[in-house]
Amino acid sequence: MPSPIPVTRLLPRDFYPSLDIGTFSSPLSKHSHGPSLQVPVQRLPDSIASRRVSSVIHWKQLRSVQPVGSGGFGSVYRVEYFGETVALKVVKKCTKNRLASRQSFWAELNAAQLRHRNIVRVIAATTCVPADVGDESSIGTILMEFVGNQNLQQVIYGGAEALGAERWLRYSTDIVNGLRFLHSHSIVHLDIKPANVLVSGEDVCKIADFGCSLKLDHGCELSVISPHLSHVCGTYTHRPPELLKGESVSPKADIFSFGITLWQLITRELPYTGDRQHVLYAVVAHSLRPPVQDQPVFQSDLGRLCRTLLSRCWSGDARIRPSAEELLPQLEQLKSKATPTAFT
Repeated sequence: MPSPIPVTRLLPRDFYPSLDIGTFSSPLSKHSHGPSLQVPVQRLPDSIASRRVSSVIHWKQLRSVQPVGSGGFGSVYRVEYFGETVALKVVKKCTKNRLASRQSFWAELNAAQLRHRNIVRVIAATTCVPADVGDESSIGTILMEFVGNQNLQQVIYGGAEALGAERWLRYSTDIVNGLRFLHSHSIVHLDIKPANVLVSGEDVCKIADFGCSLKLDHGCELSVISPHLSHVCGTYTHRPPELLKGESVSPKADIFSFGITLWQLITRELPYTGDRQHVLYAVVAHSLRPPVQDQPVFQSDLGRLCRTLLSRCWSGDARIRPSAEELLPQLEQLKSKATPTAFT
């Protein structure tokens, strides 16, 4: 049985102009006029994997709720839903910045209508949360595909097995394929880092956690001083200098973050040490980047190619950075050089 709560209370009015199919325009897009997400309000088909995003969560169908993790804006649970294992994310209000937490919820839906092998799929979303699922601090819930319990951060820093060149190149290609698809739909993620890349049981990487994302109009840049960007967050170690300086957002911001992530995959080290404010200042004022010159791992033929690619990805000038589309053939070139002894 679906939730007895009327559909007109599930989401704000711009999420459901009609009861047959609603048109959603996120308040985090550059302009909130015109359609950007189709939300069918209907019964579930036989397989939840085949349907588009719904504004109804059938609460009585949730079984075996198990906590998976929690972050600044919410908690994630593994649940059984109509017999399938899925993930349930409960987004909570941040007492220090309620606007930011609410915007984070809407940002999570920027890519909700998209379907891609390397992006975590959204099944349903609602702003109504029953008392036995959330509490008065909950903004809403998002039902997503369950990828697994492991993210790339855990693979890099917690895995005992070797992370060979073939494997990290495959992971990198997965991430860039996901970014290419997002950017082709004018969506920038703005928080690409290992912890936000999930690794499935089939060893496939999927980009997750869109709480910092933005939808741009036709690939246009957007100034970070815009009122639409009061939620812009991201992790300081992966944030590009143009955003630290308050300049425009573009898809090239994700490429910078990918460059830091690629360096982590190669070295399995932390990108920076020291005080956060010192790092932020040095990234902007002194072009501080993770070390490559004196590391043996970058002295082989493959390592030197990686060093060149990294320098372009994390260039202080966003125009110099390659697009996700341009990165893919460069990663293929690296694959041609990868051997079991490529970094020895």
